[in-house]
Amino acid sequence: RNYQQDNIKYLSEWEQWKRTSSRSLKKVLNEVKELSSYLELWRHDIHSIEGKFGTGIQSYFSFLRFLVLLNFIIFILMFSFVTLPSIISKHGIFNSSLAKIPPKNIEPHCTVYKPSGNEGLVYFYTYLKDLLSGTGFLEVTSLFYGYYTIDAAWLSVLRYNLPLAYLLATFAYLALSLLWIIKRSVEGFKQNLVHDEDQFQSYCNKVFAGWDFCITDPNAARLKHRSLQYELQTDLEEERLKQKIADRTMKEKLRIYSLRIFINIIVIAVLSGCFYSIYRATVFSQENSNVSIRHDIRTDSIGAVQYLPSVVITLANFIAPQIFSFLITFEDYSPAFEIRLTLMRCVFVRLANIGVLLFSLWSQISYCATEECKACGYNYELYPCWESEVGQEMYKLMIFDFIIILAVTLFVDFPRKLLVTHCSCKPVQWCGLREFGISDNVLEIIYGQTICWIGTFFSPLLPAIATIKYFIIFYIKKISLIQTCKPAARPIRASSSNFFFLVVLLIGLVLAFIPLGISIAHIPSSKACGPFRSFNTSWAVVPHTILGFPTGLQQVLHGIASEAFAVPFFMVICLVMFYFIALAGAHKRVVEQLREQLVMVRFDPLFCTPKV
Repeated sequence: RNYQQDNIKYLSEWEQWKRTSSRSLKKVLNEVKELSSYLELWRHDIHSIEGKFGTGIQSYFSFLRFLVLLNFIIFILMFSFVTLPSIISKHGIFNSSLAKIPPKNIEPHCTVYKPSGNEGLVYFYTYLKDLLSGTGFLEVTSLFYGYYTIDAAWLSVLRYNLPLAYLLATFAYLALSLLWIIKRSVEGFKQNLVHDEDQFQSYCNKVFAGWDFCITDPNAARLKHRSLQYELQTDLEEERLKQKIADRTMKEKLRIYSLRIFINIIVIAVLSGCFYSIYRATVFSQENSNVSIRHDIRTDSIGAVQYLPSVVITLANFIAPQIFSFLITFEDYSPAFEIRLTLMRCVFVRLANIGVLLFSLWSQISYCATEECKACGYNYELYPCWESEVGQEMYKLMIFDFIIILAVTLFVDFPRKLLVTHCSCKPVQWCGLREFGISDNVLEIIYGQTICWIGTFFSPLLPAIATIKYFIIFYIKKISLIQTCKPAARPIRASSSNFFFLVVLLIGLVLAFIPLGISIAHIPSSKACGPFRSFNTSWAVVPHTILGFPTGLQQVLHGIASEAFAVPFFMVICLVMFYFIALAGAHKRVVEQLREQLVMVRFDPLFCTPKV
């Protein structure tokens, strides 16, 4: 200590100021972090759920809070760079003006677009139908792609390139989602590594170091006590299952493996049935749409047929998870693995259903039987503004998904609660209260988020609807959990659940890249609406903008995009990745060695005693 004091005397004033400033900055950051924790959304509600129902169910509500924040940030991004400049320009605010560049070398019939706005006397049910389907008065609002017809906005001498901003904002929200999910996945992976430690060490950490002695509030202390109790129950349940698996005889192993093979055959049959039904519904819808085009039949008369794929998809999304949740109970897996396997099966169904729906839409959009249609590059008669049509489909899926969640809670869960409470019949009591299915509920919000990622390009304000939707769902699920559900028979650990939820969400984001990439780079953009009507595709705005740069900058950008730069860059990235993988492996071996030494010290205290 005296040595440190002597060193401080000889420090320069600059060094002393740096140390003092560093301490003050750390103190301020800690206070800000502590204050921000009190401002965290649903902080008390999630802690209360953790204490009553355990960390497994708490992880679902934390995951839901993350999606609310993510969609809110995406909404702010799209509104600031796309919607707000368009509104300002169209209304002439701040002395701004707009420039509309007429499309060149395009047939006049390709530029005709008459939105289905309501005229004259309109009944209430028409407004309700428009609100549910995104047609009518909603079609001409800033909710959909067709509203954004401005090529450039001028504010004094500054020119705002809306098509480029629209495309860059799309890339920005996808990149933001990717980076944020990866960041949270890494944090969850670290927690997984901590919980995969030696069980005796994990038990000791909970018993001797799990209590927070800063807790003074009795309610907070009670919640913390319940949380620790639930964690210990989870550890005991996992150890019981491991012991049960270890004690299985060869006959029992043969029986359980045969049963799992049989159940997986049933799962494959259910998946095949869902895909075949969606395929047949899609083909039937396309054939009738094509017939209506050839014979000039009004599309209103075949509206029900056009909605057939959506109806079949909704039924498949509702029935298949129920079957999978029932079958998984016979496969005798651990609770955590049950959630993962059921989630993967259901995710495969739902995301594939979205793919089939988009495929059916693109097939109708690309169908051209006449030379006039081929001159436009897409079916201009049926889809004069096809981006808005896709946005309306995504909007409908978002709205109907919310309606189904609300209807199941009101018309299934609450009546079941009343029957179990007031009816003493044996069949009713045998059914009992419903357990809160984590896999089913997580699947619902991942499905909805994938729709939001795909639909935001076609409906820039869709993230605002998703934010409101998830905000309401939080309270719906909270009330349903407390009033109509019972605690899980087998406890579930949160650490593995959080990480796996994010991995599945990442799969949904990666799959969302595919339809967006095809729409931006491959399918010709509508010539009658939208900011890209002057370009062959949405991506064409990028090379068009680069042509306006100085020659030197153009050469640099072309060099970065060439194979001469891409191949060495990819090799360097691979080398860096292999280096960090090797470094992580070395660190893991060191940790294992230290853990072995700790075990030896525990059984032999003289192991580390220095020899004299």
